[in-house]
Amino acid sequence: MAQLVVAALQLPTLGMNATRLEFYLKQAKQRDADVILLGEYVLNHFFKEFATMSPNMVKEQTRKHTELLKNLAEKYDIVFVAPIIITKKDGYHKTIVKITPKTTRYYEQQILLPYAHWNEKKFFANPIKPLKDPMTFNINGFKVMVMAGFELHFDHFWQRVTEKKIDLVLLPTASTFGSHNRWREIIKTKAFLHGCYILRANRLGEYSDNEVKWKFYGDTMLVSPEGEVDMMLEDKESMLIEVIDKREVSEHRKAWGFEKELKEREGLS
Repeated sequence: MAQLVVAALQLPTLGMNATRLEFYLKQAKQRDADVILLGEYVLNHFFKEFATMSPNMVKEQTRKHTELLKNLAEKYDIVFVAPIIITKKDGYHKTIVKITPKTTRYYEQQILLPYAHWNEKKFFANPIKPLKDPMTFNINGFKVMVMAGFELHFDHFWQRVTEKKIDLVLLPTASTFGSHNRWREIIKTKAFLHGCYILRANRLGEYSDNEVKWKFYGDTMLVSPEGEVDMMLEDKESMLIEVIDKREVSEHRKAWGFEKELKEREGLS
């Protein structure tokens, strides 16, 4: 059965210096990593910090980091998946980029946080329109889906995981406010119910807003199709690297047969 070496970087917002990222890439390459995931607001600052930054600075941060990932993808023959902010005429767009040694693809986040204290929906110019399928791709015999952190909460995306027989979901997040347990339990439950691995990369760092401190706590993790945490980082800068096996996906789906029960009822009225 196919195997895939996955990596997740747990970092705060990166500066413009390439040294730090390359340090981790060398380690990832030594372990034969195939794909590496970064958390939200690592290639760019947290969106609430944009108020103190010029649009040109945000644009330049995106340009430099995109160029850096392209060079590193080619140098180390690796696939990057990372959230990144794109500047368009109508404003900032929150996207996730997939960079391979030869290609670059973007997925524009479809559902953004709409809350008073964290209103990405209002801040970003991502359009509100009928939901589409998330980004999917194949690598080493694995079907992979990329899902933005907040989109985890919506069944539309998980229906696509089942329909497309996805083996691995890549989930970049920027979770804070002591929400560790809620995120862990949701991720474990989704992995079990949909019979897939979930690799979650959560950012580090702090942001202070009206005397409230936002602490991004890490908790980057790999969860198996059995809903078990195979590996988890704590709250320090680090990198997770693990081998995942397609046999685990196949055995879980065969043993529990959730999809089989649904299929038997398709077309019945």
